[in-house]
Amino acid sequence: MSTKRQAQLKAKAEGREFIDDTIPKVKKSSAGHYVRNADLLAELKKCRETGELSTKAVLMFKQIATKLSSKLVYNDPMDREDCISTAVLDCIRYWKNFNPEISDNAFAYITSVCRNGYAKGWRSLGKIQCPDSMKVPISDDIYSL
Repeated sequence: MSTKRQAQLKAKAEGREFIDDTIPKVKKSSAGHYVRNADLLAELKKCRETGELSTKAVLMFKQIATKLSSKLVYNDPMDREDCISTAVLDCIRYWKNFNPEISDNAFAYITSVCRNGYAKGWRSLGKIQCPDSMKVPISDDIYSL
Protein backbone atom coordinates (compact mmCIF):
# COMPACT_ATOMS: atom_id res chain seq x y z
CA MET A 1 0.00 0.00 0.00
CA SER A 2 1.38 3.42 -0.87
CA THR A 3 2.14 6.06 1.72
CA LYS A 4 -0.49 8.34 0.22
CA ARG A 5 -3.16 5.67 0.63
CA GLN A 6 -1.99 5.00 4.20
CA ALA A 7 -2.28 8.71 5.01
CA GLN A 8 -5.80 8.78 3.49
CA LEU A 9 -6.92 5.79 5.60
CA LYS A 10 -5.40 7.25 8.76
CA ALA A 11 -7.17 10.57 8.19
CA LYS A 12 -10.47 8.78 7.57
CA ALA A 13 -10.06 6.70 10.74
CA GLU A 14 -9.39 9.84 12.78
CA GLY A 15 -12.44 11.54 11.24
CA ARG A 16 -10.59 14.40 9.61
CA GLU A 17 -10.12 15.52 6.02
CA PHE A 18 -7.05 14.32 4.16
CA ILE A 19 -4.82 17.13 2.89
CA ASP A 20 -2.22 16.09 0.36
CA ASP A 21 0.34 18.82 1.12
CA THR A 22 2.71 16.52 3.00
CA ILE A 23 3.46 14.37 -0.06
CA PRO A 24 5.37 16.27 -2.77
CA LYS A 25 3.95 16.17 -6.25
CA VAL A 26 6.32 15.25 -9.06
CA LYS A 27 5.78 17.19 -12.23
CA LYS A 28 6.65 15.36 -15.42
CA SER A 29 8.85 17.21 -17.85
CA SER A 30 9.03 16.78 -21.57
CA ALA A 31 12.72 15.89 -21.25
CA GLY A 32 11.70 12.37 -20.17
CA HIS A 33 10.31 11.48 -23.60
CA TYR A 34 12.65 9.56 -25.84
CA VAL A 35 11.29 11.12 -29.06
CA ARG A 36 9.04 14.15 -28.99
CA ASN A 37 6.39 14.56 -31.66
CA ALA A 38 7.39 18.18 -32.30
CA ASP A 39 11.04 17.23 -32.92
CA LEU A 40 10.10 14.35 -35.21
CA LEU A 41 7.61 16.52 -37.13
CA ALA A 42 10.20 19.27 -37.62
CA GLU A 43 12.81 16.77 -38.77
CA LEU A 44 10.44 15.10 -41.24
CA LYS A 45 9.41 18.50 -42.65
CA LYS A 46 13.07 19.40 -43.11
CA CYS A 47 13.77 16.05 -44.80
CA ARG A 48 10.73 16.47 -47.02
CA GLU A 49 12.03 19.87 -48.21
CA THR A 50 15.48 18.51 -49.04
CA GLY A 51 14.18 15.23 -50.41
CA GLU A 52 16.68 13.17 -48.39
CA LEU A 53 16.33 11.44 -45.06
CA SER A 54 18.70 12.76 -42.40
CA THR A 55 20.74 10.72 -39.96
CA LYS A 56 18.90 12.32 -37.06
CA ALA A 57 15.55 11.09 -38.41
CA VAL A 58 16.91 7.56 -38.83
CA LEU A 59 18.14 7.62 -35.22
CA MET A 60 14.67 8.73 -34.12
CA PHE A 61 13.15 5.84 -36.08
CA LYS A 62 15.53 3.43 -34.38
CA GLN A 63 14.66 4.82 -30.92
CA ILE A 64 10.95 4.41 -31.59
CA ALA A 65 11.41 0.89 -32.94
CA THR A 66 13.61 -0.16 -30.01
CA LYS A 67 11.23 1.25 -27.42
CA LEU A 68 8.25 -0.35 -29.13
CA SER A 69 9.96 -3.74 -29.21
CA SER A 70 10.17 -3.83 -25.41
CA LYS A 71 6.41 -4.46 -25.31
CA LEU A 72 6.73 -7.66 -27.33
CA VAL A 73 8.07 -11.05 -26.24
CA TYR A 74 10.63 -12.94 -28.30
CA ASN A 75 12.17 -16.35 -27.69
CA ASP A 76 15.49 -15.38 -29.23
CA PRO A 77 17.20 -11.95 -28.89
CA MET A 78 18.27 -12.19 -32.51
CA ASP A 79 14.61 -12.34 -33.53
CA ARG A 80 14.08 -9.04 -31.70
CA GLU A 81 16.99 -7.45 -33.57
CA ASP A 82 15.68 -8.74 -36.90
CA CYS A 83 12.22 -7.31 -36.22
CA ILE A 84 13.70 -3.97 -35.14
CA SER A 85 15.75 -3.75 -38.31
CA THR A 86 12.70 -4.65 -40.43
CA ALA A 87 10.69 -1.92 -38.68
CA VAL A 88 13.42 0.69 -39.23
CA LEU A 89 13.69 -0.31 -42.89
CA ASP A 90 9.95 0.14 -43.27
CA CYS A 91 10.21 3.59 -41.67
CA ILE A 92 12.99 4.50 -44.11
CA ARG A 93 10.92 3.16 -47.00
CA TYR A 94 7.64 4.90 -46.11
CA TRP A 95 8.67 8.20 -44.45
CA LYS A 96 7.80 10.15 -47.61
CA ASN A 97 4.16 9.05 -47.37
CA PHE A 98 3.68 11.18 -44.23
CA ASN A 99 1.95 14.43 -45.17
CA PRO A 100 2.32 17.20 -42.54
CA GLU A 101 -0.47 19.19 -44.23
CA ILE A 102 -2.99 16.47 -43.35
CA SER A 103 -1.81 15.58 -39.84
CA ASP A 104 0.65 16.96 -37.31
CA ASN A 105 1.09 13.63 -35.52
CA ALA A 106 4.26 12.26 -37.08
CA PHE A 107 4.95 10.11 -34.03
CA ALA A 108 1.72 8.14 -34.48
CA TYR A 109 2.45 7.60 -38.18
CA ILE A 110 5.99 6.33 -37.57
CA THR A 111 4.79 4.14 -34.69
CA SER A 112 2.16 2.49 -36.89
CA VAL A 113 4.74 1.94 -39.63
CA CYS A 114 7.01 0.32 -37.00
CA ARG A 115 4.23 -1.98 -35.83
CA ASN A 116 3.54 -3.07 -39.38
CA GLY A 117 7.27 -3.61 -39.85
CA TYR A 118 7.35 -5.83 -36.75
CA ALA A 119 4.49 -7.87 -38.13
CA LYS A 120 6.26 -8.21 -41.47
CA GLY A 121 9.50 -9.25 -39.78
CA TRP A 122 7.72 -11.73 -37.52
CA ARG A 123 5.92 -13.32 -40.46
CA SER A 124 9.20 -13.73 -42.32
CA LEU A 125 10.81 -15.34 -39.24
CA GLY A 126 7.90 -17.69 -38.71
CA LYS A 127 8.05 -19.37 -42.09
CA ILE A 128 9.34 -22.93 -41.98
CA GLN A 129 12.00 -23.45 -44.59
CA CYS A 130 11.95 -27.02 -45.92
CA PRO A 131 14.60 -28.24 -48.30
CA ASP A 132 13.32 -29.18 -51.75
CA SER A 133 14.61 -32.72 -51.31
CA MET A 134 11.91 -33.37 -48.70
CA LYS A 135 9.05 -32.31 -50.97
CA VAL A 136 7.30 -35.10 -52.82
CA PRO A 137 4.99 -34.08 -55.68
CA ILE A 138 1.51 -35.53 -55.36
CA SER A 139 0.07 -33.75 -58.37
CA ASP A 140 1.05 -30.75 -60.49
CA ASP A 141 0.48 -28.08 -57.80
CA ILE A 142 0.38 -30.08 -54.55
CA TYR A 143 3.44 -31.20 -52.61
CA SER A 144 3.72 -33.34 -49.50
CA LEU A 145 6.51 -33.77 -46.98
